Amino acid sequence: MEQTDSEIQTASGPVRRRRVIYVPGYDPFHARRYRELYRKQSRLQAEISEYDLTVTSSGRSDPYGWHVDARIEGAEVATEILVLGWSDIVKQSMDRGLWQTYVQAWHTFRIYVRSGALAGVLMLRKGPVIAALYPLALLMLQLVIALLIAWGVGTVIGLFAPWWAGVVGLAVVPPVLNWFARHDNLLLARYLMHNYAFSAQLGGANPPELEARIADFAEVVAEALASDVDEVLVVGHSSGAHLAVSILSDLIRTGRVPEGGPVLSVLTLGHVIPMVSFLPTADRLRADLNFLSTRRELVWIDVTAPGDGCAFALCDPVGVSGVAPDGQKWPLMLSAAFSQTLSPARWKALRWRFFRLHFQYLCAFDQPGEYDYFRITAGPQTLGQRFAHRKSSASCKRMAVSRCRSMAA
Repeated sequence: MEQTDSEIQTASGPVRRRRVIYVPGYDPFHARRYRELYRKQSRLQAEISEYDLTVTSSGRSDPYGWHVDARIEGAEVATEILVLGWSDIVKQSMDRGLWQTYVQAWHTFRIYVRSGALAGVLMLRKGPVIAALYPLALLMLQLVIALLIAWGVGTVIGLFAPWWAGVVGLAVVPPVLNWFARHDNLLLARYLMHNYAFSAQLGGANPPELEARIADFAEVVAEALASDVDEVLVVGHSSGAHLAVSILSDLIRTGRVPEGGPVLSVLTLGHVIPMVSFLPTADRLRADLNFLSTRRELVWIDVTAPGDGCAFALCDPVGVSGVAPDGQKWPLMLSAAFSQTLSPARWKALRWRFFRLHFQYLCAFDQPGEYDYFRITAGPQTLGQRFAHRKSSASCKRMAVSRCRSMAA
């Protein structure tokens, strides 16, 4: 499947006003974190690439957003960026006790194994699989360490009071595990486990509270499409990529993309879609992937990088999920090529910081190539115009891998 220039060139005029709607991944932090990331990284990229860009507060809190005034490629562009927050849902899903986390870990692992999803994703990229198994392995290691410490303490106590040895030894286990939990910001074992468990809890189906939030998000996009802007750009990062797919599918199905309105573009970054779409009851997501991949109402470009160990780099989420229809148009798949767009020194510094690299799509590159997040979100070209000359990377994986291919009616 290859796109031609005429297929992705959806507008001829320059963009003067844009609304960007950012869909974050599984993140318990407030949306202001993304404003500060954008402010800091856009300043760095503007210095490197020699353009002007200013970030100011919009005073908007629902949804949270900010303004960007830019002069890029000889044009002045005003952009409003909104963040579709669901951190409250994430926080609630992470509110688990010590032993609940271990039960959750076992339940999640069993779902992925029994459904064949784990075997499927192993055929694609090893990085995301390692990222999925890492929290299970680390949680078990923490439990082993806690039990070893308990055994040591019990042995010492047994020298003086044998009848208390077992009780005191076992009493040590919870405090040790709590210590690991308090330092999970360094290890991310519990965070990652909650992330995968959230997707797997209903076998790939969205929980009711997330479905309700997707409906709210669709209203925000519909409002943007009714506004006086040249482009509405929906950006979905990580887990937010599959939410963006469902949001836009709902909009198009219900006829809320007006003819003659702003250009509608969707940019998915560092997607982890197979971790959900390969699950047995992800019928809704698979149907949305199948539907969106043929639509002419939008331009869909997917950017990943082999250097991102947490993403399914250059894996067509529609094709590998086994739901590619005849006449598939989207997504156009491109590589951010971290090893080339980051200088050797910068690449060396970030190479093993896997979680940081997963956010590199939203950050500055010191040897920028065609992919520049800030030109895309604040520059004078639509997403389709900017990449009209490109074809999908030759090394893309499209072969149907998922065993589960049912779709919602």
